[in-house]
Amino acid sequence: MTMMEEHCEEVTKSIRCMILTVTDSCSYENDPSGALIRSMLEAEGHSVSEYQIINSDYSLIQHWIKIAAIRADVDCILITGGTGIALHDTTHEAVRDSLDKEMPGFGELFRHLSFTEEIGTAAILSRAIAGVRDGKAIFSMPGAIGAVNLAMKRIILPEVGHVMKEILMDKVRV
Repeated sequence: MTMMEEHCEEVTKSIRCMILTVTDSCSYENDPSGALIRSMLEAEGHSVSEYQIINSDYSLIQHWIKIAAIRADVDCILITGGTGIALHDTTHEAVRDSLDKEMPGFGELFRHLSFTEEIGTAAILSRAIAGVRDGKAIFSMPGAIGAVNLAMKRIILPEVGHVMKEILMDKVRV
């Protein structure tokens, strides 16, 4: 087994994550969605390298994605908030415009599960998105606690190891 293959195996078990909460109203003391992401990650053996609460600003969101993309201690970026259709909701655009490759299945599956298990037709308002940037997985989900719980429990935690393995195996092939 090569050193890179060993790293692949290792990283799929313990993934180093950055959490970004996009909001104009929460603080570190009052961010239930960011706290839930952190606790769910840590319960699965993953670590949080960085946790930031940032304003709903396209340039600021892109700035933090760029920071994460160059950090050696970040494998995955989890973003919550700012995915709605209001004018100030720019997370979707900031993430979409940052991606090297999109994973459209994440948003599609999230909306399907939201429709069937949570909120019915209001699921059309969600603009959850995921993809890859500079070898880092990015998952962006709505800020509502129910949405975070659904995305983490039903999609992200079951698949993030597989996603990271695919990303890292691509580096091995190069």
